[in-house]
Amino acid sequence: MSATLDTPTSALLEMMRAAGGKPIYEMPIDEVRGMIKGSSQQLSPPPEQLHEVRDRRIPVDGGEITLRIYTPRALPAGETLPIVIYFHGGGFVGGDIDTHDATARYFSKHADAIVVNVAYRLAPEHRCPTQIDDAYAALVWTAEHASELRGNPGRIAVAGDSAGGNLSVVMTQLAKERGGPRIAFQALIYPWLDLRAGASSPSRVQFGGGDYFLANPDLEWMRSLYLPDGASDADPHVSPLLYSDLAGLPPAVILTAGCDPVCDDGKTYGERLAAAGVPVDYRCFDATIHAFVSFAGAIPAGLEALSFLASRIRTALH
Repeated sequence: MSATLDTPTSALLEMMRAAGGKPIYEMPIDEVRGMIKGSSQQLSPPPEQLHEVRDRRIPVDGGEITLRIYTPRALPAGETLPIVIYFHGGGFVGGDIDTHDATARYFSKHADAIVVNVAYRLAPEHRCPTQIDDAYAALVWTAEHASELRGNPGRIAVAGDSAGGNLSVVMTQLAKERGGPRIAFQALIYPWLDLRAGASSPSRVQFGGGDYFLANPDLEWMRSLYLPDGASDADPHVSPLLYSDLAGLPPAVILTAGCDPVCDDGKTYGERLAAAGVPVDYRCFDATIHAFVSFAGAIPAGLEALSFLASRIRTALH
């Protein structure tokens, strides 16, 4: 791992430092959510224009959640498209379908897919396993309503960044454990997969000190809000890096950032998938930071990453 940042990433970090402010783990939860919203408005790539974008409420245990459904183009009678179910990042405590709207639009346009962007409920108001249950409910609903969406239920991918990457991996396991719905592909963007207290890896040691946007204390703070008292952080549904049986899971594309505390989460998961015989396409963007895809309006590597991921999703599903 290299600690050399590319010029746009260095400039963005310097701008953030110059703006002052407290570390994430010292902020009230509303400030963190506001920061994520503000940065998405300022730093996301330009939104792609699509044929249709609509919101749909679906029932979940204890309430309802919103799905935002993106259709890239007008479809002639009888044509269906693959479906990508997207789970946003934000440490399980922040982010929403608005903060990740540009990412969802990009994948819909450039992977030529129906994208379902999931507004799962957030911690600490709703703790684990609410987020997992909401994600699985969205997966089941999407598979059952695929024809209504003009999607193909046999070509469903899960995708997500950071905490959303965690949920994507858990969905592949739940689908395996519960006999469906079938997932054809997984696309993981700097996934956060080891939530054990004090989890350590070379990337957390080298990049978790606070100089590279995301810090180890931020991860510990988010983890503390996500997990209820008494929950096991070694449960593979919480820390999916600990799943023992990876055979038969869907092929994966995994993208990481080189200067990111959770870089090794994605790298190690990819190595374990490959060892279990699962096809894996792994790429590390060495000279940038966690969340750089969300910062694609300021970090050109983010647009390169989006293009790379969209091409892999399109190839896998079409």
